[in-house]
Amino acid sequence: MANLGIMEKARKLLDAAARRAAKQDVENRRVTEASNSKRGNDTTQSIPLPIWMETVARVTECHRELSKVRKLALRVPNYTDNVIVSFTYYAHAQIYYDHFSSPIERTQGEAFSVYYNALNPRQNTFSPPRFVNHQRLSDTTILSSILVSILLLVMTSG
Repeated sequence: MANLGIMEKARKLLDAAARRAAKQDVENRRVTEASNSKRGNDTTQSIPLPIWMETVARVTECHRELSKVRKLALRVPNYTDNVIVSFTYYAHAQIYYDHFSSPIERTQGEAFSVYYNALNPRQNTFSPPRFVNHQRLSDTTILSSILVSILLLVMTSG
């Protein structure tokens, strides 16, 4: 009997998530159609905007790199320290590696947020672009996690 209550609640959650996803899809189509109508040519191609997802990255290595910068006027070498931070992040069942230059050192294993392009997970940034579309993937993620939870509950309860 408890399984029927859980199944009913799960069905209601799934229905609500599906309605929300459909509403978001309609809004996305309106935005795409409006941007396509503003184009001057007759070829209205729908270019998908990148969908930026947030994940946790971890520092794998941090080392100082001495770089020599010359001042143009005086020709005097000026040495500056660059800290190169290497990091990894997990996206779409794969681990990606990248690095960046930082003014401060970070400790190995330190966690920080990074945004990656869902259409091309190798692209990453520390702050999301102006147009961030989390709705479609987050609804799909919620929907799939609910389904997996229901399946696991049914399998374990008999």
